[in-house]
Amino acid sequence: MEIVENINELASYISSVKTNVNIGFVPTMGALHEGHLNLIKASKLNGDITICSVFVNKIQFNNEEDFIKYPRNIDQDIELLQQAGCDCLFIPTQEIVFPLDYEFENFELGNIEEILEGFYRPGHFQGVCNVVNRFINLIHPNKLYLGIKDLQQCKVIEKMIHLEKYEPTVELVYCATTRNEKGLALSSRNKRLSSIAQEKALILIETLKSAKEQILNKSNHLYTIQQLAIDAILNNGFESVDYFEFVNQDFELIDHQSTEQSPAFILTAATIEGVRLIDNIIL
Repeated sequence: MEIVENINELASYISSVKTNVNIGFVPTMGALHEGHLNLIKASKLNGDITICSVFVNKIQFNNEEDFIKYPRNIDQDIELLQQAGCDCLFIPTQEIVFPLDYEFENFELGNIEEILEGFYRPGHFQGVCNVVNRFINLIHPNKLYLGIKDLQQCKVIEKMIHLEKYEPTVELVYCATTRNEKGLALSSRNKRLSSIAQEKALILIETLKSAKEQILNKSNHLYTIQQLAIDAILNNGFESVDYFEFVNQDFELIDHQSTEQSPAFILTAATIEGVRLIDNIIL
């Protein structure tokens, strides 16, 4: 696996392999787990060359403490990527990705950056779009691999891709959420949880599955489903629930009193042991 740390090294590597090959790109912030490696494996199955970035993007953290506490273990990341067959690892510094004279873009994302994660993490999605846009311009991938655990982020990047007119040159490939044997969605932040909290965190997927079943069976109104879910999460050791919400196919929030709109996705975010977890389910 080639390891590059600056733009010149990256450009040199890409120019050496680019002729008549497809490049799959997997952007990450490191602290890799099986979910990230499944993205690498999906890229390896569908393309010729796979490039992964490990870059903890400070501008997408609206909470300085969260940025500081974000787990980092680059030696382990390198070993895992080598085992997964990654072709190239790009590990730049903040100064290389965003030099002092870099002009950040303000993407017209619309309502999607105002709701759910956008509401609780103001500025987060602008930070995400700026770094992904920067990497696309540096790497020129044919396919961009994303995990749907971060479903709203996937939809935001999809909007940015459309705004920047990258399609059809850059194709988004969504991969299913990777879970442990008990059903907990894998996340780099899980490493900050005790074993007891990881057990309690299973309530997230359990309430999502229950909500999906109630919707499909039409056994409860959305408001009742939401309140039952929030109560279950809080009664299972979580300190707070930011949201347990329903959105349609266009990723618009659905009125809890509505009987005419059918949810396409259910999303939740909640905090346990000071660690904020997110999860979702597709109907």
